[in-house]
Amino acid sequence: MWLFIFPVIAWTIFSCDDGRLYETNHEFVKRNWVVTEIPTFEFVIPDSTSEYNLYFNVRNSLDYPYARIFVNYQLSDSTGAEISKKLVGNNLFDQKTGKPQGESGLGDVYDHQFSLLTQFRFKSAGKYSIRLSQFMRQDTLPGVLAVGIRVEKYTPGSQGSSKK
Repeated sequence: MWLFIFPVIAWTIFSCDDGRLYETNHEFVKRNWVVTEIPTFEFVIPDSTSEYNLYFNVRNSLDYPYARIFVNYQLSDSTGAEISKKLVGNNLFDQKTGKPQGESGLGDVYDHQFSLLTQFRFKSAGKYSIRLSQFMRQDTLPGVLAVGIRVEKYTPGSQGSSKK
């Protein structure tokens, strides 16, 4: 019975998010992010006169061996032309205490959401893609369960849903 009730509750909670235009996560089946695995997310921007916030999602377990994670993102338009590219680094654990940051999911699983672009204006309406690649000291990152992207319409006076 819980297998039916939990998805209905989750859908109800997440469907109430008016600002969200797009949000999808890519799960790593082996609970590791291999350097050759570069998730790509495609989304549509309906209005080029509006501003948008773009976020990077990461879900990790306590098996993740570092305090920080470094990720390259590449935002491109429908022709493949690069619009924005940057290396971002964010803390998953407190660097002094080692205490996990983010929102706790189940047991040793933590969810994070970090800002990539704030109040970003796309030059035209249409299809866009963003690629995420890990940029760490080892080719296989244990403890990274999923990464994803969130695109939301910017509304003045709010900081969006970023969980820093």
